[in-house]
Amino acid sequence: MSPSSFEVGSARVERIVESEMPLLDPLQIYPDATPELLAAQMHWLGPRFYDPATRLLVIPIQGFVVRAGGKVIVVDTCVGDCKDRKRPEFNQRRWGWINHLNPEEVDYVVCTHFHVDHVGWNTRLEDGRWVPTFPNARYLFTREEWDYWRGPEGAAAMQRTGDYMADSLLPIAEAGLADFVPMDHAIGDGVKLVPAAGHTPGCVCVDVRSGGERLVLAGDLLHSPLQCVYPHWSTRFCVDPEGSARTRMRLLGEWADSRTTLVPTHFPSPSAGIVERTRDAFFFHYTEVAPARSR
Repeated sequence: MSPSSFEVGSARVERIVESEMPLLDPLQIYPDATPELLAAQMHWLGPRFYDPATRLLVIPIQGFVVRAGGKVIVVDTCVGDCKDRKRPEFNQRRWGWINHLNPEEVDYVVCTHFHVDHVGWNTRLEDGRWVPTFPNARYLFTREEWDYWRGPEGAAAMQRTGDYMADSLLPIAEAGLADFVPMDHAIGDGVKLVPAAGHTPGCVCVDVRSGGERLVLAGDLLHSPLQCVYPHWSTRFCVDPEGSARTRMRLLGEWADSRTTLVPTHFPSPSAGIVERTRDAFFFHYTEVAPARSR
């Protein structure tokens, strides 16, 4: 196992990082956070998870390639290139994330949820039009997620980011490549979706099992290991904060008891680890030594 790929029995999961930098202020994204609660965790937070100079959490934006049973599954497609976004860190970027994989070989694309940093490379710009990046793939969307972001609440929520439905999701449906699947959909050969509603209505994780081994791509159930220590902390981005906290407590308990390897999307490199129960919550432990972060 290396910091960029993980063997799960006969399956393989590859990390493809688009960016990794200090990005989010914990006192802003967690409504329940206080300087005192944050200070109590500072002995382990910095500098891997928290950059003291900027007072921001270190956040990677990344997607994954799952190779299992002869199929290639892309999970989450990051921010993307050439897209108009209101957040300056994401606006009109040229990261070239797609250069690290072959779009033609992909069989399925899964978006764990429809936030701006998980859908961007669903499409690419071609002759002034947004077209599907993965022309031979079926894009697997949950109906709950689609309906929410197509409705008035979703449209209002996108005002802070830019309309990524228009450039990253609607072109997929218009091309006839979208399949609407249940939140516990089995993609096949040990890969299935895990319902994780709360952060968004149709939010899912992706469970990969092979040869008695298990790894879960945990998506945005957690943005920081702080949410293991304080599992009731939901982000200000969560559609249903209380539901998000309930889902997090339930799944963290299951994964801790089963010693399941987790790869939360936004945990700094190498992202993979396990959660262990503490007296009143959980703690995240990496399973690999992290590579040095360039500054």
